[in-house]
Amino acid sequence: MERRKYPLYFSYPAVTVFLIFFIAPTLFGVYYSFTDWNINADSVKFIGFDNYAALFQEPRLGKALSNTLIFAAAVTVLQNVIGFVLALVMNESIRMRNFFRMVFFMPYVIAPIVIGYVFRAIYHPEHGIVNTILEGVGLGFMAQDWLNDPKWALFSIILTDLWKVSGFTMVIYLAGLQFIPKDLLESAAIDGANYWHRLKNIILPLVASSTTVNILLSLIGSMKVFEMVMVLTDGGPGYTTEVFYTYIRSTFSMGQMGYSTAINLVLFALVTLVGLPVLAALKKREVEM
Repeated sequence: MERRKYPLYFSYPAVTVFLIFFIAPTLFGVYYSFTDWNINADSVKFIGFDNYAALFQEPRLGKALSNTLIFAAAVTVLQNVIGFVLALVMNESIRMRNFFRMVFFMPYVIAPIVIGYVFRAIYHPEHGIVNTILEGVGLGFMAQDWLNDPKWALFSIILTDLWKVSGFTMVIYLAGLQFIPKDLLESAAIDGANYWHRLKNIILPLVASSTTVNILLSLIGSMKVFEMVMVLTDGGPGYTTEVFYTYIRSTFSMGQMGYSTAINLVLFALVTLVGLPVLAALKKREVEM
C-alpha cells in the first residue's frame, strides 16, 4: 500500500502551486464579485447580486457580448477551414514543404501586440499596404479606413487574427493526417474512390479528434480575445469593436474591481456554457483508428 502511494508524493508540489495560484484566487474572485470593492471605497461591503444586476443593464455589455460571439464564430469557422486546407496541401509531397510549414506556423509565435502594431501600419488609410495595393491594381474605390470605419473595423480584426492563428490549426490537423494509414487511402483509390470520396469518408472521420481539439481551442481563445482588439482599435470606433476583455479593462481602469470581477465570471460562465455542448457534440463524431 505504501509503495502504491509513494508516486503520489511527487504531485504534491504541483497541486500546491495550482491551489495557491489558481483555485484560491478564483474563490476570492467569486467572493469579491458580490462586493462593492472599488478604488475609492474605505472598506469592502457585501452587496449581493447588485453588480450582476448592474452589468446586465449596461448597453456596452450587450455590444461587447454580440461582438465577442460574432468574432468567436467567424474566427472558429474560418480558422479551421483555412487550417485544414493548409494541412491537406502541406501533407502532400511538394518541394520545400518543411519551409512552407514553418512560414505558415511562424505568425503564431509572434506576440499579438507586435502583430497588432504591424497591422495598424498595414491598414493605414493613406500609407498602408492594403490601400496602396488596391490603388496600384486599379481598385482604389475599394480602399477603406479599415480600422476607423465601423463597417470594416471588426472584419479587419478578424482577418488579422486569422493570419496569426491559422498556422497553429494547420499543425494540429497535420498531426491527425499523418496518423491515417497510407495503405487505407491507397486501397480506397484502387477501389475507385476519387479524392473527394476519400476526403469525405476516410480523411474527415479519422481527423475528427484533431477537429475537436482545434474547434475547442479556437472557440475558447477567440472568446477571450483582448490584445489584438486593444492594439488595433481599443474597442473603437465608438464601441463597435468592444469585446468582453476590453470592457473589463475599461472598468478595471476606473477602479471598479468588484464590478469587473463579476464581468469576468460572466465571461467564464459564457465560455463554459458554449464550450461544453460543443465538446460533447464533437466527441460523438470521433472515430477510433
